Amino acid sequence: MNDQLEDGRFKAAGIGAAHKFQVNREIRKDYILWVDPNEAIAPTRKFCQQIAEIIRQLNRLCFLGLKDFEMHYAIYGENAYYHRHLDQFEFSDHRRLTFLCYLNTCWQLPDGGLLRLYLRNCDGQEIPFDIAPLAGRLVIFRSDEIEHEVLLCRKKRYSLTGWMLDQFNELTFL
Repeated sequence: MNDQLEDGRFKAAGIGAAHKFQVNREIRKDYILWVDPNEAIAPTRKFCQQIAEIIRQLNRLCFLGLKDFEMHYAIYGENAYYHRHLDQFEFSDHRRLTFLCYLNTCWQLPDGGLLRLYLRNCDGQEIPFDIAPLAGRLVIFRSDEIEHEVLLCRKKRYSLTGWMLDQFNELTFL
C-alpha cells in the first residue's frame, strides 16, 4: 500500500459527499483508495466475498435489507487522526453498517490509532469504548447511531474501511 500512496493513487480523504465534499485536514488526516471488488487484488477479492456473505447472513438473521457495500483502503500516517463523527451523510441515509478490517501487524498500545466508539448505556450515559487496530480484527457497527473517531496515530495504520448499504452501490466514487 505504501507504493500506491507514494505514486499518488491514494488521495487525501475528505468529508461530506457530492456538492458538500471537502478535504479538511483539521478533521481527518488519512489517505484513501476506493476498492472496486472486480479489479481488486486476490486477498481483497476474498475479503469482499466474506463481506458479501456477512451481508447475506445479517439479512437472513436480522432482516436488515442490506443490498451491497462500498469500501476503501485507508492509511493513517504518523500524527494522523479522524475526529468524532457519524458515517452517514446529511442527505443520504443508505449507509447502514460501518465495517473496518485492520491490516496492522505487531501493533502495540503506544502506537495509538485506536478506534473510539461512543456508546450509550441503558440510562443514556455515554461510554467511550476503545478498540486496538490489530491485524485481522473486524469491527462492525451502526453507521447512523454510533459516533466514533480515530485517535492520534504514532505510526502508520492500515485498514479496509467500508459500509454496508441498503441500496446497490453504483461505484460513483471511482
